[in-house]
Amino acid sequence: MIVSFGKLSVLLALILKHGYVHSFTAPHRRSASLGPLRSVSTVDTTSNEISTNNLSIASEPKAWECDEDANCVLVDACDDDKCRTSLDVRIHGQWYDLSGWRKAHPAGAHWIDWYDGRDATEVMDAFHSEKARQMFSRLPKSSEEISSQLDEDIPADSPTQVAFRKLRDQLEADGWWERDYFHEAKLLAIWAGLYTAAVATAHTAAPLSIMLTALAMTNSGWLGHDYIHGVDKFSERMRLFVAVAGGLGPTWWSDKHNKHHALTNEMGVDEDIATDPFLFTWAPDPKHDSPLRKIQHWIFYIPFSFMFALWRVDTMKVIVEAVEQKRPDAKKELWSLLAHYAILLTLIPFNVWVPAVFISGFLSATIVTPTHQSEELFDEFQYDFVTAQFLSTRNAVMTNPFSEWLWGGMQYQLEHHLFPSMPRSKYPKLRTILQKFAKENKIPGGYRESGEFEILKMNWDLYRKVAEADPVEGAPYSRGHGQLGAILNTLSPAAGAKA
Repeated sequence: MIVSFGKLSVLLALILKHGYVHSFTAPHRRSASLGPLRSVSTVDTTSNEISTNNLSIASEPKAWECDEDANCVLVDACDDDKCRTSLDVRIHGQWYDLSGWRKAHPAGAHWIDWYDGRDATEVMDAFHSEKARQMFSRLPKSSEEISSQLDEDIPADSPTQVAFRKLRDQLEADGWWERDYFHEAKLLAIWAGLYTAAVATAHTAAPLSIMLTALAMTNSGWLGHDYIHGVDKFSERMRLFVAVAGGLGPTWWSDKHNKHHALTNEMGVDEDIATDPFLFTWAPDPKHDSPLRKIQHWIFYIPFSFMFALWRVDTMKVIVEAVEQKRPDAKKELWSLLAHYAILLTLIPFNVWVPAVFISGFLSATIVTPTHQSEELFDEFQYDFVTAQFLSTRNAVMTNPFSEWLWGGMQYQLEHHLFPSMPRSKYPKLRTILQKFAKENKIPGGYRESGEFEILKMNWDLYRKVAEADPVEGAPYSRGHGQLGAILNTLSPAAGAKA
């Protein structure tokens, strides 16, 4: 709330001085591209004028409107109560006014809204290609008054954040994002071999075929996970691999999974830890409780097994909506998903692929849940993204080559959360670098890791502990109600934001 009051004081000062506020609205998307800007226009918050190169004219309040290439122009400001007055986000020490960019943001306006009055440097660097990371410099900068007020009200970059940005720059300069194509070929050959063997044994050895299909489906997910996160040309070409090979949609995956990466273990926000009413990771408020909680440590394998099936259903729901909304490449993704089911139903019998879906769900859930749920949970926004990732993540140390392959890179969960777009083949070597980083920067708890079976036991102990606990009045509500729910149901500066 400090940020909101700080920004309000600046806006009130402008009203007293000029009799109005420069109102920044979320514009309607234009059907045609805005095209390159002929000049750079800025809203002058110290005078009732707009300066455009050598031209100075009196004007009504203006607002920014941006296209998907971050080209922004000034348009007449909206004058109704649905307007956003400002939307300021800090990236690498500079505040940007993203009120006009929010609707053009390819991943959705909710991402921009969530970081209103906050620093988004690490999230910007983690999820975007070099080209996209250069685009933000073309966006309008926030006014000096608002920038100064925000700098006073919110925490400055921590020494850990500054050190991490230097580390990232060094890793990029050293080529850590260059993909090992021999390694990729090896992983794809294993995947293809599993499916080929599954098809060959489908009618003669059904139990074997079921296990082979389950392993192939799980492997498809890990490969697709790497490609969807990737920002290189190979990943771009392979983006639809998981749709064809695993029946999972990149659009659904990006919308859901990236929020988990950005806001890891934030209660009521991170949907990856919102697994109630079947599994609770903390004692809930009585009004959100369930009788199943008391036995969750005995029945956890049931919801675990349904995970992959639920992901498939959610994928189809999201892609149908994406096609209706005319999101980029949505039709291509839908056809890829339909191709997956056509191939699956043609080559693998119903009595093989259905149980394989549930076995794959159990394997995947067993791998993805323990690396976060047993660590710190946050009841408020974490300004230091880097430290928060160390506090909320525990790696798993494998005991054999099969487990190393089966976990699909998820055993290096911290490496992945700090550098999600880096090819997973780099993570084993990155481990020692992050161990040194944690020690040098005095990260609480340091670099956390446990054996593969120990970490599974820790997760089961958490379910048991929460099952035995009494409900807690006022405990945070975990379920996000979709991508916008976390914003609308929390104290984010974007709560109640207008479209």
